Amino acid sequence: MVEDIEGLESSGLAQAYARARGADRMSSFGDVIALSHEVDVPTAKIIGKEVSDGVVAPGFQPEALEILSKKKGGKYLLLQMDKAYTPPAQESRTIFGVNLTQHRNDATITPHNTFNSIIVPKDSLPLPESALRDMTVATIALKFTQSNSVCYALNGQVIGLGAGQQSRIHCTRLAGDKADNWWMRFHSRALNVKWRKGAKRADKSNAIDLLCSGIVQDSGPEREDWEKNFEEVPQPFTQEERKAWLSKMGEVAVSSDAFFPFTDNVYRVARSGVKYIAAPVGSQNDQACFETAEKLGITFVEQHVRLFHH
Repeated sequence: MVEDIEGLESSGLAQAYARARGADRMSSFGDVIALSHEVDVPTAKIIGKEVSDGVVAPGFQPEALEILSKKKGGKYLLLQMDKAYTPPAQESRTIFGVNLTQHRNDATITPHNTFNSIIVPKDSLPLPESALRDMTVATIALKFTQSNSVCYALNGQVIGLGAGQQSRIHCTRLAGDKADNWWMRFHSRALNVKWRKGAKRADKSNAIDLLCSGIVQDSGPEREDWEKNFEEVPQPFTQEERKAWLSKMGEVAVSSDAFFPFTDNVYRVARSGVKYIAAPVGSQNDQACFETAEKLGITFVEQHVRLFHH
């Protein structure tokens, strides 16, 4: 949905934002966008097309500021970061009259210091830079995500994030289903959809989500509403087509904000092409999880910091 953005190829920030938002477009309706660099024109043009509530960034190029200032009738929130700000060491919460204070999560996550303890396989070669990069991206995302949380990453971006679930396996399944949906969107049938003229971006996102999730109804009002989005209605994927395309997904990294308590998590991530797991240890079933990972050809790396966030 960014093929019409001029200058996209030369803007690393615009590409990063497009990939981040594209990881899960169903979770992108109303948000405040945080950017690490000065907002340039291509990035501003992408943001201008999307539904969001505001942007916080180190700065704004004049033309980018002009573009964003027109959004929401001039009521779009634009915030400039204070580079000198350091958050307090202690965080406090008041819950039903009880005051809780703890040291804030200031853990630093880096490729070579955080993921240097390979548990299985014992004779593993050094991790490739691509795996270290993806585990780093996934783990940083977990640091700021509601627990329980599990994150899948590939090619330097998040492709599936499951958060706030009551059990680890439900989180792993949720994130894995999102990763599968992301991968299905690269099937030629999804890439070559012919949209009805005037179809809204939000409607396109919903329609593609149904197509790639494999839950398009056979008939009825929901099917009719779905078909209204297209100039030519795409044929829904069969189970065999989905299985064949998903089997091509590989080299995915997954990170968990706490240990995997049972092997069901390892089996689930394997179905989404995961070859690297980063997670804390401490479960009574650690050894079973390690053995299952090794049996499935997955490298299991101990991630030394629990990242629970509530």
